Amino acid sequence: QVQLVESGGGSVQAGGSLRLSCAASLRTFSNWSMAWFRQAPGKEREFVAAISWTGRMTDYSDSVKGRFTIARDNAKNTVYLQMNSLKPEDTAVYYCAARRGTITTISSDYGYWGQGTQVTVSA
Repeated sequence: QVQLVESGGGSVQAGGSLRLSCAASLRTFSNWSMAWFRQAPGKEREFVAAISWTGRMTDYSDSVKGRFTIARDNAKNTVYLQMNSLKPEDTAVYYCAARRGTITTISSDYGYWGQGTQVTVSA
């Protein structure tokens, strides 16, 4: 019933930009907080950004703050992650996640996940 489908991943040179999209098929789109996490080989999944249902609350990891922007378009049931000034350290599989309730930075708080999309940043 709940499906999250990411798109927009790819390869880019350092300093470049990508925009990830997450198309959400939910029972309803209301009261869902959305987030992006990423996981690089050999590392645990880490929090990237989150946004509340209204978009009034957002949170970012320190490593991406000022470079990444999370946004949502509830009319389109879509969440975006605009990634600018990309660094090789940003290389990872990026996952879209959803939960009922407030935003959190804890991956286990999110019950629904997309399939992931690869982002590769070359030096």
